[in-house]
Amino acid sequence: MRRLCEDIARRCEALAHVHIPQVLLSFTPARNRSKYGLQARVTPLRFREGGLIRCYSAVEYQVQRFFVDDIEMLYVLAFCLPRFFDQPFEEKLSTVFHELFHMSPAFDGDLRRHKGRYAMHSHSKARYDWHMAKLAKQYLADHDRPEVLDFLRYNYRELWVRHGGIRGVVVPRPKLLPVGWATRQAAKGTIRPSEPRP
Repeated sequence: MRRLCEDIARRCEALAHVHIPQVLLSFTPARNRSKYGLQARVTPLRFREGGLIRCYSAVEYQVQRFFVDDIEMLYVLAFCLPRFFDQPFEEKLSTVFHELFHMSPAFDGDLRRHKGRYAMHSHSKARYDWHMAKLAKQYLADHDRPEVLDFLRYNYRELWVRHGGIRGVVVPRPKLLPVGWATRQAAKGTIRPSEPRP
């Protein structure tokens, strides 16, 4: 999945801002075997316009931060299994585009915000989905590396049998943490979150 996302960001101009090394890829177990429901979700690790701290009811909060090999993650991209893999190929590919497109054009840990009341999917979710399907078709039109996409052509059971299992990381939904001295300094980059207060 990481290789596919990197390939999409490299080939699709609309997603050229996406920097996959700062996207934490994970999966979440489906609560049932229904093919309807959550397919995937992207969780921002920053507030509006990339802010590290936001005030709610006079209390400052920060989104829990994740580091992988000392690289700070800005988004968590989770796929719901087995449901995601049991969708048709075109639907799976469109879902990947859908989630990547949610990432802010500034790639600052915030989500892309559209004008008006419906900030996440614009005024028409159907039109948003149509646009994602169009981007996916354009991506496929001149694609010359089928091995990057092949895994999407199998359902969950077929992948399991073919590869002897499916591996991934389960990442808990990030928490909103009240900001104390240590987290405020960490947000400024003065200390790492694990360092004790002097």
